[in-house]
Amino acid sequence: MKKADVKIGQILAATSEEELKHPFQGKVEKIYENSALLAITSYDPEDESSVNELNNKMVINFKSLKKVKSPARGKTAATNDVKISKVEPDKKDKESK
Repeated sequence: MKKADVKIGQILAATSEEELKHPFQGKVEKIYENSALLAITSYDPEDESSVNELNNKMVINFKSLKKVKSPARGKTAATNDVKISKVEPDKKDKESK
């Protein structure tokens, strides 16, 4: 894959023979000169401990990236999305102030 074909937010298939035994999928978070930082979104259950050690992120050379043809069937990594909602104080808390 070429740098021009890689876009931030894109889901790509990747391989890393050094770290993970099986192919995985990841979302592009940052693009470098010859590689991209992927947040691992789907992986083989056998690679779970390695993925956890990598904090669900890995830098992969463009040569090891491919476009995703079908949805992943492996284990899905947890997302880091945080949702914030406003919590109203109890009536007792308002009265004591």
